[in-house]
Amino acid sequence: MNSLSRRIFRLSLGLLIIAAGIFFTVVPGYVDRQFNQLLPMQAPPPADSVRAFHNTLRIGDMHDDILLWGRELTTQHDYGHTDLPRLKKGGVSLQVFSVVTKTPANINYQRNSGDTDQITLLMIARLAPWRAWYSLTERALYQARNLKETARAHPEMLRVVTRAPELKQALALPADQRPVIGLLAIEGMHALDGKLTNLTVLDSAGYRMIGLAHFFDNAFSGSAHGEEKYGLTDLGRKAFKEMEKRNILIDLAHASPAAIDDALELATRPLVVSHTGVKGTCDSPRNLSDEHIRRIAATGGLIGIGFWGEAVCGSAPEAVARAMRYAADIAGVDHIALGSDWDGATKEQIGAEQLPYLTAALMREGFSRQDIAKIMGENLIRLLSNT
Repeated sequence: MNSLSRRIFRLSLGLLIIAAGIFFTVVPGYVDRQFNQLLPMQAPPPADSVRAFHNTLRIGDMHDDILLWGRELTTQHDYGHTDLPRLKKGGVSLQVFSVVTKTPANINYQRNSGDTDQITLLMIARLAPWRAWYSLTERALYQARNLKETARAHPEMLRVVTRAPELKQALALPADQRPVIGLLAIEGMHALDGKLTNLTVLDSAGYRMIGLAHFFDNAFSGSAHGEEKYGLTDLGRKAFKEMEKRNILIDLAHASPAAIDDALELATRPLVVSHTGVKGTCDSPRNLSDEHIRRIAATGGLIGIGFWGEAVCGSAPEAVARAMRYAADIAGVDHIALGSDWDGATKEQIGAEQLPYLTAALMREGFSRQDIAKIMGENLIRLLSNT
């Protein structure tokens, strides 16, 4: 190799290293900023008396996708919807951290194939273990490890629980000494890589809530956004019964109407919808019918109302409160909860620090303080304390 060739080689290698550095250090954060936007608040500031009441609440939210992006949990950021400091400032006692393992290209609410996957490049960019580049189960395990490692390194900020006694013990701490309590969940049973035996693996990793489907049909269940939108498959029915035996909550968010019907026929334990809207205030294929609201409540379950525009046809606190009122009038207030979908590639006005605005909106909607306390967290705490 002559000197010119060596210089070209070194230059090419240098450029390749720079490009790799940009890919691994810049891309995850850039994607996170673009997809998870906090919109300007369009509601009046809560009165001091409302904030004082809000500060007495034990708040629990059923759905936060922050683990996907690799955002540092212990640092307060100026983008996205949450991190541990902002959750604490918003008064959140209990946060369900949901794990996304696969999303299709050109994702939409109407019809998606499971043939493509946008998460692979994100896993590579995050320098995830190479098995997580192709295995959805490994992606779930990787994100669970990251959350638990944060809890071990910062016990004053985060405690991950897997069983009801652990939750009760954590909640017994004085509010000013209590870290954010985290619980692991999964969006879609495709995270089992088509193998029922992987349910044992994910159970052992600490997952306490698993959704039937996400944005595409899988080997276990049809999706509301899939190509065929079928119900539970034979494998899905076996998995359903096994999850009930293991006290894993079954999440119907994103499930097809046929799969919801099948789940309601099989259920012997409470069912949840971790993040959704209701057709009565926002007629979307993503949202629940009145019948499904009623039947899910009849299992003793919970319906988590989302904060993003496609769930409630608006992102202002009033739109969220209106959906909660509609659902509560059908299901009863004991079955309504927060289902924010924070950091789920959503644009929302209510981030963790803006939760007092929702408390104020619920008061304007006519909910009593006792009912607001239930919606904001006590219903979720009650369910998880008995599961």
